[in-house]
Formats: sequence, structure tokens, C-alpha cells
Amino acid sequence: MDLENSLPAAAQEGFKDAAAYDTHRPNYPPEAVEIFLQSLSIADQDEVNVVELASGGGKFTEVLAARPERYSVKAVEPHGPMRDKLAQKDLPGVEVLNGKADKMPIESEWGDVCIVAQEIHRVLRPGAVLGMIWNVDDYNKPRDWPATTNWEQKLNDYILSFDDGLPRFRHWKKWQDVFEQQPPGNPVQAIKNTFTDHLPRFSLPLGENSVKWTKWLSEDALWARINTLSQIAVLRGEEREAAIKVFRNILKDDDVERNEKGEIAAHGVTYFAWTDRI
Repeated sequence: MDLENSLPAAAQEGFKDAAAYDTHRPNYPPEAVEIFLQSLSIADQDEVNVVELASGGGKFTEVLAARPERYSVKAVEPHGPMRDKLAQKDLPGVEVLNGKADKMPIESEWGDVCIVAQEIHRVLRPGAVLGMIWNVDDYNKPRDWPATTNWEQKLNDYILSFDDGLPRFRHWKKWQDVFEQQPPGNPVQAIKNTFTDHLPRFSLPLGENSVKWTKWLSEDALWARINTLSQIAVLRGEEREAAIKVFRNILKDDDVERNEKGEIAAHGVTYFAWTDRI
């Protein structure tokens, strides 16, 4: 099966420019990474097998490869250009693999920890840890999260107006429901699940934490960053011109903070959650 052709069209188009995605998407703050790895109980632990699912061009893979623990990482990514970008980095201890959540070319129970995922229950050993981490710009946050500024809320509202039906982190409850719906709700359901192999796979409640950050960006850099969102990247012609106009108008708001270089203070949060395989 051609894994890349099985990806949603928006993802194929939005991630086509892997170099731009790698350049303009935010890096993970060291403070957030340290707290995250401590929460997964793998900080300062040597010989840990890490499955990184949907590794993209390697933003987080680079962080793992640079750690003093010398993790063994299997980075799984279905998108060809993204996977090629990661492979070109030739990171120590990292094996780049073509795969998706439901088709990972990894032997059963190899992993001690998995960063993000879905079919990870099979490839993790019992008691292994699942960690999920996202850099969330204020303009691309879940609707109910407060924005730091009015202009970022306006931009967030505009981006949320594009709905291609694909679930993303900003659709806050959708990914959490995958975990919250897994435990049996009553004894009868527990017996039924036992015979249908629908037993809970991961322990609840999820552990959660976050670290806020600010990044100073030029207008062009901020637009380039926004353009890595697939629903914006696919816009063409008049629709693209309209989006650029909305973006420029929002940046005229009074609460847009600029430094002496004219760069804009863009805000966000690194959010992470973790659980373990039952």
C-alpha cells in the first residue's frame, strides 16, 4: 500500500514544502522538553527505545538525538518529502521509517516510550509510556483557550473558520475522547468488552502540563509560519489574496507588540500529556 497516497489531500499539499515547514514551525523550548521527558520517566535514562510517530521533518527528533542519554529512536513518517528531510539530517541513533499509526514497521513490544500516536499499543511493551507533545501557537489554539492578545484571537477565529473536516489538536476534545471513551462504564460493559477485546489500553487520567513562550517574528516570517498550516497552504488565487489581506489587517491592531526591529511578539504554549500502556 502506498502510505503517502493514503494521506489526506490537505496534508499532502500542506506538507509539500518540507523545507519551509522545518524552517518556520516553532522549536521546542528546552524547559518544556526537560519537564516532558521527566514526566515520561526517561530523562537521565540510558538505553531507552523511543518510537516517534509522525516525526515530520524531525523538529522533535533532533531534540531526542541531541540528548546525552543516547536514545535509540525509530522515527515513523508517512509523508515522503518530510521523511526525506529528516533522513538528510543523519541524526545519531535515529532510524527513519516509512509508516503510519496503523502500519508501523516495528517489531511488537520494542518500544519503551512512544511520542504521539494511535496503534502504539502493539509496539510498546507493557508498562511503557506514551507521551504527546505539541507546540501550539495562539493563532492556532483550541477555541476555548484564551489568547494572549486580541489580534491573536482574531487570527485564531479566522483560522478556525476553515474546516476541512480533518481532526487536529485545536479540535481539543476529539483526540482526548480516544482515551476517555476506552474504559468500561459499568460492570456489564466490562464483561462485554472482555469478550470483544475492547479492554482499556492506556491508564487514566492523562498527566498534563504546559510551558508558555514568546517568539519574535517579522511579518514575513509570521506569515510563512501560518502558511505551514495545511488549510492555509492549499489556498490559491483570490482565496490566498483574501487570506493575506485579513492577515495584514489584523496586524494593524493596537495590541500588536513590536520590538526595535519591527518584529512581532507571537505567543504560544508547548502542551504535553502522558500515560502508560496497561
